[in-house]
Amino acid sequence: MASKKLGRDAILATFFDDGTYTNLFADGPAAAAFGTANGQPVYAVCQDGAALSAKDVERMVRVLELAAKTGNPVVTFYDSIGAKLEEGLAALSASATLSAAVAQLSGVVPQVAVVVGVCGASAALAAANADVCIMAEGAELFFTPPFTSAARGDKLPEAGTAAFAAKAGVAALVAKDAAEAALMAAHVVGLLPANNLSSPSVFAFEAPAAAFPAKRDPAAALAALADKDSLLELYAGFGKKAVTALGTFNGNAVGFVATGEQLCRACVSKIARFVRLCDAFSIPLVTVVDTEGFVPSSADDQAGGIREAARLAATYGDATTAQVAVIAGKAVGPVFAALGAADLVVALEGCTIAPVEPTVAVSVLYKDELEASDSIEAAVKKKAAQYAAESCSARAAVAAGVADFVASPASVRGAVLSALDMLATKRASRMPKKHGNMAL
Repeated sequence: MASKKLGRDAILATFFDDGTYTNLFADGPAAAAFGTANGQPVYAVCQDGAALSAKDVERMVRVLELAAKTGNPVVTFYDSIGAKLEEGLAALSASATLSAAVAQLSGVVPQVAVVVGVCGASAALAAANADVCIMAEGAELFFTPPFTSAARGDKLPEAGTAAFAAKAGVAALVAKDAAEAALMAAHVVGLLPANNLSSPSVFAFEAPAAAFPAKRDPAAALAALADKDSLLELYAGFGKKAVTALGTFNGNAVGFVATGEQLCRACVSKIARFVRLCDAFSIPLVTVVDTEGFVPSSADDQAGGIREAARLAATYGDATTAQVAVIAGKAVGPVFAALGAADLVVALEGCTIAPVEPTVAVSVLYKDELEASDSIEAAVKKKAAQYAAESCSARAAVAAGVADFVASPASVRGAVLSALDMLATKRASRMPKKHGNMAL
């Protein structure tokens, strides 16, 4: 299953601009280098497939410490058969130290994991904890080797593969080979700021040619907002009824979210994970909301749907980065509470913003009138349409202070641009606390 070997030197040459870099250490199973990728100064660690000693892992931790001191991203290319077992507990201690270092650096500088070979056990922990995990087809990511699980009767198709990791929400991107994975990593590093105190890079751009879609289409909606050909979708294989992507808007790096027909727990988890990434590095966030709501299912609730939805609402509410919400269609009840509490809200003409579905609202508000009608069904439908137009429209939302702008599909990009311009100097202060305790 392991990917075709590109070679450590070739991977680093592909990753760094012009193939040039400075070696920090080149001997041993884990080499390290420093250079620029997509114009961004960055450290890279690249394994060669052999077993790692405690000293090798300590060197990897040393690179993370350098990254913290200098404020530069770290990209780690994972390919190792594991720790040198003859070292015993020293190997175990080194793995624990690496996991702790990855966690402590999280949110300080971007960390990108690129799995190009075997990545198992403790290494899988570190890779999955990176800000973005990229896998090459043919690479392996697992806690327990798939053949071991299969021998115990726990055999699953594609276990340990890149496709499996993408479906599980671990791999944010899947590349056809190690070379493409290295190029993807360089692209991601260029989109992210150098550290949590830096501003994102500014890029040349073209305005999108696509028009904002008339019908619900998350991918098309984002393509109509983001700069032409700038979107890089993350977690495409997980929670498929929502889209999360990094891209640029007017040349500035922005995170984009768009909702689909219904939001299951996987979609919600995916969005929350992405919002945390954007907030950690102060990347502005544009969320396009048009959904029937959270999946109406007790089974989904029992499997964690409510917990994940609470996490989503808390993640948006806790984020201090600039946030713009575009209500493109339906945003009713809990969905608006979770996704619509942005710094500025753009309501598209024809959208519906309401505490409950209009049909439910009129059934309560006009109960006697509806029961006295000749056809209750027809009366409810007519009254709901009237109620939606008068009380749940874009202009009603602005009048009520729930939204800030009314826009047409043709003018929505300009409205979002104005909102992001206003929020460019946003400053947020927080009450002192160790950390929040949202539902994780």
